[in-house]
Amino acid sequence: MRNLAVWVVLGVSVIVAPPAWADDLPEVKSRSAIAIDAATGAEIWGKDADEIRPIASTTKIFVAMAIRHKGIDLDGWTEITRSDARYAAGGARTRLDVGQKFRNRDLLRAMLLASDNRAPTALGRAAGMDPDELVAEMNKLARRLSLKRTRFTDPSGLRGNVSTAREMALALRVALEDDVLRSVMREEEADVVSKDRYAKIHYGTTNQPLVAKRYDVIGGKTGYTRPAGYCFITAARFEQREVVMAFLGAQEKLTRFGDFNRVAAWLDRGAPGAKVSTKRPKRATPRLDVEARGRVAAP
Repeated sequence: MRNLAVWVVLGVSVIVAPPAWADDLPEVKSRSAIAIDAATGAEIWGKDADEIRPIASTTKIFVAMAIRHKGIDLDGWTEITRSDARYAAGGARTRLDVGQKFRNRDLLRAMLLASDNRAPTALGRAAGMDPDELVAEMNKLARRLSLKRTRFTDPSGLRGNVSTAREMALALRVALEDDVLRSVMREEEADVVSKDRYAKIHYGTTNQPLVAKRYDVIGGKTGYTRPAGYCFITAARFEQREVVMAFLGAQEKLTRFGDFNRVAAWLDRGAPGAKVSTKRPKRATPRLDVEARGRVAAP
């Protein structure tokens, strides 16, 4: 049953029902969330989408864009160091051993598929940046994309980084324009082998809707810390239209994926009550001025 609103008009209480389409909007449990059109950046639906929140390991899409912008050699080899281990301390168990060398392309897979926390600083070093320089580059990238509420203090997302659901969706929209990053985030699993072939690691994606195949998921990134809760940013295709979604601050691990399924089902129904038409426009004009502000391009 729809909630009823009570209005007082000329001293008389009048009960007014909300519009019929309000029943059809997705019921999302994450603290903040949004769905935007990938072609235009326009909001389709949102819930507290501009609330500034910790973003945990969804941070790593900015690491990926920063190292690509710096022209990293994806076929080069990088050694995992004790410095990488220190920056990853306090996060989930890593599978990248100190002293082992891995291809940068494989470190990118380890970071984006399974969120290995030793990969970001190693990739930054491979692109010519120490951890502080990597964080500075990530902040520059946020400014170039006009993401005014996004701030980084840490390369992995374990400590401090903040953004909003809207800005994370806009950032993922840009990241997916890089064919390399789009390809990696669409992978369900990857085998990573060290240069001496001692370490052989099998990674699986943490993007559960991608594996479930209920919807045509393009790729995205998960994250979790106690302050951030469970986070999930992803994109999916509905007929010929791509939609980017962000869910921040879920209390339970599976809630963010349930939220995705609820929004996806709503989009499949034609998104009744959407803020913009669910039909893809003939000519898409980006709403976010990333063209003039440093759109990240593959080198």
